[in-house]
Amino acid sequence: MSSSLPPLSLSILGVEPLDEFIKEIADFIHHMIVTRPDLPGNVEVEAKIGLLRERGGGRMFLPVLVETILAPDSIDCRFESNMTAAQHKHFNTLLNKLKISSSQPGYASSSPLDYHHLHLVDAFYPSESNDRDKIRVTRDEKTGTVTESMKKIRLGDLNVYSPKRMADWRVSVNLEVPAPHPVGSSTHTRKKDRMSYSHEEFNIDLTQVTSTNPSGTPEILHELEIEIARPALLLSTAAKRGDMNASEHERDAFDELIRAFVNNARILVRNASDGWH
Repeated sequence: MSSSLPPLSLSILGVEPLDEFIKEIADFIHHMIVTRPDLPGNVEVEAKIGLLRERGGGRMFLPVLVETILAPDSIDCRFESNMTAAQHKHFNTLLNKLKISSSQPGYASSSPLDYHHLHLVDAFYPSESNDRDKIRVTRDEKTGTVTESMKKIRLGDLNVYSPKRMADWRVSVNLEVPAPHPVGSSTHTRKKDRMSYSHEEFNIDLTQVTSTNPSGTPEILHELEIEIARPALLLSTAAKRGDMNASEHERDAFDELIRAFVNNARILVRNASDGWH
């Protein structure tokens, strides 16, 4: 009898069981989209890399062995997206190397990365309808040109605990509603030195944020996030998810988009080194 392993079926039914983890995130994002307020604007879907902390300050501990999605509002914890300057440099080096290698002739691992270095300034103003929902006006720091004026409405978050990794992550869904430029003075400002890497349908943003509050004390943060680049594509694929009148490719496109989104977030988390606060 041969000692080598013969080809195996995916299962007794010949198919691979559905990945519950990715489906859970896809179901959550889809629910946030279809139940969003009836307001004009783009739906933003992003994953931030950071740490889930207990209220006392230390990293949260749960008796699980692998990456786990937490039920919303089930555990009293907070998500902190700040990393150290050393961790920021680590990711910058990793992404720059990937940008260079992916541009070489014959590179077949994935599509090439594109890159933009942005210098932006956010100014926040009170909203007339709700003091909690600030209006954010974004300018190009070099030219002073307003690139965006909008109000961000938080729709929901999913926290992902990764006990085998140096970092956790959070999926956030927001509605970005255009708003006229407010009058008066801003309550605070935020300068963003952003290295933005684009790959297929995703933007990966590595940002040094310098925030200034009314007291004038600056605070420097370092953040890493991945975002679905085309809100229109997100909405069009969500609308056809499970629609039996659409083609199989169209029905499955939303879940395929979220699968790649989740995989990219996982890759970033698994490449995190020491250096979280």
